[in-house]
Amino acid sequence: MAVLRQFAILLLAGCAFQAQAKVDMTQAARLGSDLTPLGAERAGNAAGTIPAWDGGVSSAPAGYQPGMHHLDPFKADTVQYVINSKNMGQYQAMLPEGLKTLLQKQPEYFLQVYPTRRSASAPQRIYDATRMNALNAELISGGNGVEGVAAGVPFPLPKDGQEAIWNHIMRYRGEQIHFVTNQAAVLSNGSYTLLKLERDIYFLYGRDGMTPQGLNNTLFYYKYNVVAPSKLAGSALVVQETLDQVLAIRKAWRFSRGERRVRRLPMLAYDSLQPDTNGMATADVVDSYNGAPDRYEWTLSGKREMLVPYNSYAVHQQGIPYEDILKDKTVNPQLLRYELHRVWVVEANLRKGFSHPYAKRRFYLDEDSWQILAVDVYDKKGALVGLQESHPINYYDAPMFGSTLETIYDFPGNRYFADGLDNNEPMYDFKAKLAPIDFTPQALRREGN
Repeated sequence: MAVLRQFAILLLAGCAFQAQAKVDMTQAARLGSDLTPLGAERAGNAAGTIPAWDGGVSSAPAGYQPGMHHLDPFKADTVQYVINSKNMGQYQAMLPEGLKTLLQKQPEYFLQVYPTRRSASAPQRIYDATRMNALNAELISGGNGVEGVAAGVPFPLPKDGQEAIWNHIMRYRGEQIHFVTNQAAVLSNGSYTLLKLERDIYFLYGRDGMTPQGLNNTLFYYKYNVVAPSKLAGSALVVQETLDQVLAIRKAWRFSRGERRVRRLPMLAYDSLQPDTNGMATADVVDSYNGAPDRYEWTLSGKREMLVPYNSYAVHQQGIPYEDILKDKTVNPQLLRYELHRVWVVEANLRKGFSHPYAKRRFYLDEDSWQILAVDVYDKKGALVGLQESHPINYYDAPMFGSTLETIYDFPGNRYFADGLDNNEPMYDFKAKLAPIDFTPQALRREGN
C-alpha cells in the first residue's frame, strides 16, 4: 500500500506540475555581463568584504607540475579573525546552524577566517553551454528530470529550489577522473579505521561535444575498488548514474571478495546506508546531495552572505599524516579555511508518504560554482542532528572547482565521518583513459578474478 500511495503522490505531482519557463534572451544576456557565466553576481558586496569575480583561478601557481598535489595560490594570505564558542555570537548571522552547534558542542573547535577569494572557474565551453541551457532547460517529470541541456549548469538563473539543486547535481566536474582516497568513521572515543578506495568516474553529461540527445538519461559512471584494509581489499562497486532516477533508477553492482561474485544491488539511493560508514552516511549524502529529488519539497530562500569552507588547499597538501587531520572529535581546524561568500540557501522538507531519517535539510550552495558547501540536517522531530561540509579547491589543471574533503558530523553520536583524504596518495588524474565499457558488471567480474 505504501508503494501505491507514493506512486499516486508522484502521479498527482506530475499532473499538477507546469514545465518551468525558459529564460528569455534578455535574461540570458546577463550571463558573462553583470552576472558571471554560471549565474553569480559578478560584483562584490557593498561592504567590500566579498570582491568582484574576475574569472577565478585560470592558471597554476609558479612551481606546480602536473601530477603534484595542488599548490596553494593563496598561501600568503593571513587569518583575518578566529571564531570560537566564546565569540561566535558576534558572527551568528553568518554561520550555518550546524556550524554553530559544532562550535557549542566542541569548544576546542574554531574557524580561521581568511580573505575571500572567488577562485571558482570552469572551461569556456562550459560557460557557452550554460548560456544555451538557460534558453532551453526545462524541468520534467514533476521536477525529477531535466531536458534540453548538456554540459553546462542547467539553470544559471534559478526560479525555485529544484532548479538550484539540479545545478549542484549537474555542475561541471571534469570529463573523467582516476583517483585514490581514504575515508574514516571517527567514533566518539576517537578511534577509526582508514578505508582506502581506488576510484574512477566517467562523466557523460559534461563531456566536450555532448548534446541533450546523446545523454540517454545518463549523467556519469562510477566505480571503486577497495585497496585497504586487507580484510576488505578486492571488493568493488560499479554505478551507472541516471539523470531522471524516477524514470529509471540508478543501476549498481557490487563484487564481494568473499563470495567471488557480482550481485546487482536492488537499491543504492535515498536513505540506504553506505557500507563502512558506521551508519553515518546515507546514499544521498555523497557529494553533499545526489540522486532523485522526489522525496523532498524544495524551497529557494534566496542568497545570504555566509562563512563557509573555501579554498581548502592547506588540508589538501601532500604528506600530511592522516592522524594530523582526523582529531578525536573534529577534523583539525588548524588545517581548514573559511571565507565569506554569497550562497544560495535551499531548504528540503520531506514529503508526506515518504521516509528518510532526515526530515529537513538546509543546503548552502556556492553562487560561483553551485557546489554545496554546507548542509544543516534535521531529524523527524525537528532536532538539528548533523552538519555536512564540503571543503573545496580549484583543481586548476582541469579546471574544475570541487571538494577535496567532505565531512559529516553526527551530533547525537558525538562522532564524524570524513571522505576524500588523499594527502599520501597519487594526485587526481583528469586525463585517465576510461570508457563506459569499464563500468559494467562484466568489467567488475573480470577485475575481481
